[in-house]
Amino acid sequence: MAILATPLRSVATSSKTHSARSWQESLRRAIRDPVQLCRSLQLPPQYEQAAAQASQLFGVFVPREYLGRMKKGDEKDPLLRQVLPIAEEIEPGKGFSLDPVGDAAALRARGLLHKYHSRVLLIASGACAVHCRYCFRRHFPYEQMPRRLEDWQPAMEQIKEDTTIEEVILSGGDPLMLTDQRLAELAGCLEPIKHVKRLRIHTRLPVIIPSRVTDSLLSLLSNRHLMPVVVVHINHPAEIDIPVSMALSRLVEAGILVLNQSVLLRGVNDSAEVLTTLSKRLVDLRVMPYYLHQLDRTLGTSHFEVPVDIGIAIIEQMRSRLPGYAMPRFVQENRGKLSKQVLA
Repeated sequence: MAILATPLRSVATSSKTHSARSWQESLRRAIRDPVQLCRSLQLPPQYEQAAAQASQLFGVFVPREYLGRMKKGDEKDPLLRQVLPIAEEIEPGKGFSLDPVGDAAALRARGLLHKYHSRVLLIASGACAVHCRYCFRRHFPYEQMPRRLEDWQPAMEQIKEDTTIEEVILSGGDPLMLTDQRLAELAGCLEPIKHVKRLRIHTRLPVIIPSRVTDSLLSLLSNRHLMPVVVVHINHPAEIDIPVSMALSRLVEAGILVLNQSVLLRGVNDSAEVLTTLSKRLVDLRVMPYYLHQLDRTLGTSHFEVPVDIGIAIIEQMRSRLPGYAMPRFVQENRGKLSKQVLA
């Protein structure tokens, strides 16, 4: 099943602030039609048929804030390439599968994945603010995950019983597609569990729709006993415009540890120049480069794959240009392993 676009019930306005209305309105105004996406960016007509066909397997969802950072008429734009359906998605790709990282085998309760020691992951939302064409969970069965607060109780009981768990990761989809109220309720279920020390949120929303970083979200994250960690997902320096810079700075200034992870993508960021520039931009914003992921081999994404040896060579070039603290680790997730494999 493809990631859900935007179930409006999950983003119903829970705050009277202008910024809260703004991010939710941005979701409502997002482009869902592949032909409209092509025409908005003045692409040649031949792209429309391929986009329409590929989007039947995995839908289009692109907010206009993100669209506005793309160059019109440039089918090779690195941001466009991340969201434009193309014919290659229909090709199976040797060695590519529906669940390359073993999410199904790691399910311990509805919505609860446990792969690594001391931390678990909750599928907090099946919706995303953008449909990235390389998404490793584009086939995930989100319809089977919890929707109501009471549906999370079996997962919470598992976390409560396992005293080795120190960190809970909210992922999806994107957990910031939840309203601040729903997010606070979910975090509130975790707070009484004494052995849980940290709450990590994996999100692309501050990058795609930066107005999602509201005063109420900052208050929610910074006024809890759980240490907040926000991991954003930025692949290319062109994704960081002034509103995104401001949103990231607000998170940092609220005392939240902010990290970035990227995916190595052919035709997007597969060069030392691009990734070095990205690391410098992040460090200047006090966001630490965390991971550069080798592509997860999800069905429909083979055209994005960069060979591992090329990725290692890129990392070596970056290492000669950057201080150690600005270097992401080049990693790969392998089904059934107890940690990510560090490639370089």
